[in-house]
Amino acid sequence: MVSGAAGPVAQAAEANWARYRPGQSRGHYESFFLRGNHPERPLAFWIRYTMFSPEGNPERALGELWAVYFDGETNRHAAVKSEVPFAECSFGRREFAVRIAASRLEPGRATGRAEGGGHEIDWDLGFDGLGKPVLLLPRRLYEAKLPRAKSLVPVPVARFSGRLRVDGKTIDVEDWLGSQNHNWGSRHTDRYAWGQVVAFETHPDSFLEVATARLKFGPIWSPFLTVLVLRHCGQEFRANSLCDALRARASLRYFAWDFDCRTRSFRIAGKIHAPREAFVGLRYANPPGGFKQCLNTKLAACRVELTDLRTQPPACTILSTAHRAAFEILTDNDRHGIPMRA
Repeated sequence: MVSGAAGPVAQAAEANWARYRPGQSRGHYESFFLRGNHPERPLAFWIRYTMFSPEGNPERALGELWAVYFDGETNRHAAVKSEVPFAECSFGRREFAVRIAASRLEPGRATGRAEGGGHEIDWDLGFDGLGKPVLLLPRRLYEAKLPRAKSLVPVPVARFSGRLRVDGKTIDVEDWLGSQNHNWGSRHTDRYAWGQVVAFETHPDSFLEVATARLKFGPIWSPFLTVLVLRHCGQEFRANSLCDALRARASLRYFAWDFDCRTRSFRIAGKIHAPREAFVGLRYANPPGGFKQCLNTKLAACRVELTDLRTQPPACTILSTAHRAAFEILTDNDRHGIPMRA
């Protein structure tokens, strides 16, 4: 796992080591994804390199390439997914090297192509990053059996340059800000909301990662559990222990999410929201069987109120962005009205 003694570059490389062992019988999914936002306009991309192996059937493992180009100016978004036999893929277990057919992801570079649903997207992007990896969970849980789904951010602040081509149209990418992320597990979280902001308009050096989840144990549902990490003004505000998760409050509906996390030192209350037309719907296969529906946008608004309880009176800071927040909802419910695009 990520070593606290290593520098940021070494930590990011280790955080990107693949967890999947080819041929393992236990079901597994694992994704390495990039996201970036135009520095001023409501435009964004999301690119995901994934391996999927169904429970008890490793011979049916495959690689997946996903890409979405979000255009908030026209609300016409392009979403694609390609599947590749696992024999044509490789995921480095001791190096950051991902290959799905001819598409590749490695330190500082991503190239590839995917098509589907009448669209095609290809990309050739370089990126550099700042900051050590962000661990959304306590470090010890990354090697534990539970939770079954893990996520971290090897490169929390990435600056992208290069090009996208969407349905034959070239889009120049210059100094788009985003992140490079890694997640994996033996099954998808039963229900969740996930959010991330890289560079608020009000505070361009701040980073937020937050998730709210409900887990199902037989017929019993857990309460909403919320974990959060905020990097702001050289400090890391972390509320991600089990006690923190249980103490937090959250409200999730289509298409808005409120969360409120508190420790002895600080309180962070926020809202992430976007209009229905900002989302695309994606179907994620679940290793134990079945599918989850992911409602995905990278053009959400976010407002966060940080209260430092260590000062008298408590100091309050407002961080906000109009359209740079990532917002994903994972659900089994199909009453949201968003068609599945890939």
